[in-house]
Amino acid sequence: MCGIVGYVGNNKSLEVLLGGLKRLEYRGYDSAGVAIIDGAGKLETRKRAGKLQMLLDDLSEHPLGNGATGIGHTRWATHGGPTDVNAHPHLSRDSKLALIHNGIIENFSELKNELLAEGETFVSETDTEVAALLVGREYAKSGNLTEALRGVVARLEGAFTLLAVHEDEPGVVVGARRNSPLVIGLGDGENFLGSDVAAFVEFTRRAVAIGQDQIVTIRPDSVEVTDFEGNAVHVEEFDIAWDASASEKGGWSSFMAKEISEEPDAVANTILGRVQDGLVRLTEFEPLGDDVIANIDRIVVVACGTAAYAGMLGKYAIEAWARVPVDVELAHEFRYRNPILTDRTLVISISQSGETMDTLMAVKFASESGAKVVSVCNTHGATIPRESDAVVYTHAGPEVAVASTKAFVAQVTALYLIGLHIAGVRGTLSDELIRENVAELQAVPAKISEVLVTSQSIKQLAHWMTDTQSVLFLGRHVGYPIALEGALKLKELAYIHAEGFAAGELKHGPIALIEPGQVVFVIVPSPRDPNSLHKKVVSNIQEIRARGARVIAIAEKGDAAVLPFADEVIPIPLAGSFFEPLLAVIPLHIFGMELSAAKGLDVDQPRNLAKSVTVE
Repeated sequence: MCGIVGYVGNNKSLEVLLGGLKRLEYRGYDSAGVAIIDGAGKLETRKRAGKLQMLLDDLSEHPLGNGATGIGHTRWATHGGPTDVNAHPHLSRDSKLALIHNGIIENFSELKNELLAEGETFVSETDTEVAALLVGREYAKSGNLTEALRGVVARLEGAFTLLAVHEDEPGVVVGARRNSPLVIGLGDGENFLGSDVAAFVEFTRRAVAIGQDQIVTIRPDSVEVTDFEGNAVHVEEFDIAWDASASEKGGWSSFMAKEISEEPDAVANTILGRVQDGLVRLTEFEPLGDDVIANIDRIVVVACGTAAYAGMLGKYAIEAWARVPVDVELAHEFRYRNPILTDRTLVISISQSGETMDTLMAVKFASESGAKVVSVCNTHGATIPRESDAVVYTHAGPEVAVASTKAFVAQVTALYLIGLHIAGVRGTLSDELIRENVAELQAVPAKISEVLVTSQSIKQLAHWMTDTQSVLFLGRHVGYPIALEGALKLKELAYIHAEGFAAGELKHGPIALIEPGQVVFVIVPSPRDPNSLHKKVVSNIQEIRARGARVIAIAEKGDAAVLPFADEVIPIPLAGSFFEPLLAVIPLHIFGMELSAAKGLDVDQPRNLAKSVTVE
């Protein structure tokens, strides 16, 4: 949610801000704005509701003076609708200070009433304007932007990242964060701030993550980080592992199309460097120690949305390999039911961005309860990894499309590596069996590439289904999370009713939904595995086909038993039971994208959704 950019340096602030906001569009937004301290030392702002192009058109017709200091923002509406006046930046009473905000100030109503009683007036419906007015009042007392922001953040409750500039302090941008992301970009004679590194990766590969309850002041030649009390904080620099071209479409029709094409690489890069002599070696687990891993008696996976479905697949594999009970919990429900956690519980959090607020709060709760926490994350320097005892990065590269694809397969891969590592430490799998599973996993990228060749036939399938109002998905065992993932992609991308079911539940109620013409995708397990429930799934297909459903089966090549009962069969290469899902999900990712495109919808930025949900 919300994209934030800050810049101090030379006379290119508008270029930096607009380029950063463009690369942050994937976060989801409904308005955009910038504030510049121009060459004459005057603060100028411009903001518009709608897509970033609306702001660009406005700036083209009514240019802003460029300058060396500025902040930019894309807003995802919370308090107040998506209008020009509610867009950020917001100003102090004297219009010399501009402030932007990501998050929610939970006590804004109380603060607003206090300001109204003291004669302040408001022009917007936002909680952010409260912060702008408060910081403006503090600046009038101290004449120092850092101190003014420090004086206000102590009064704010909730989640926030704030960036502010003041025309009396050109060459200075001050930021503060609590439970909301903020990253510093380090340049040569210039410095940057952003919601994530995409904001400034075009200009520098050097970055520093801001910690919880910290304030940063950037100038062209200096960066100062303190806590909310003013104490200096030591920060560590890291290198951004990708460049600006990785966040560009590169000729693809959409970012999602590009990212689906990168799913083989997402799996391969997540495995890279973590296998030695055919065995999994996760050096990331060293801070925990083998004794801790050997003695865990329960694993809890916390995640939301697509990441939770990856967690479900991890549950099947980890329980089978490591012989430890695994629960999968929705992060936003986890801490509110007072779960039972001990020092022998391992909590695994999954978040592509590493900033998902529900998951972050679950991680903090788990740590405070004495559990050990490992995070699976795709974003270096993010908050969740820093709050965890260990982190396994997925190395999928930037994922710009809101609907997750390559991050999903990378998360599953990371969980499988974790499962095999734990199995090795606990001695529940022999080295020979671990090597067999590792070899299967290493073969997955090439097999995904083979599945991608079928994309044209799936595109044709999507085109004849543009008027379809409901699609059901069935799967058993590891096929069940894939059914849920396929349904979620249609909800996100095509805005139609879609439900995923465990196929065994069909006769317990959902079969009532089957009527002539109802489209049902079925994830069919391999007939080569006697424990795969293949025959039962084929029986499910016969049941729904007998009631007039149109069946689209995803089945391995050579599965002749499915052919008489399916209207369409999408073949996938042969793979072991735990590795089939990484292949079966690819056609569903493609189908969701193609149906969205066929309906003329925005594939990369579906309505009402944000890539990174940084508020509860």
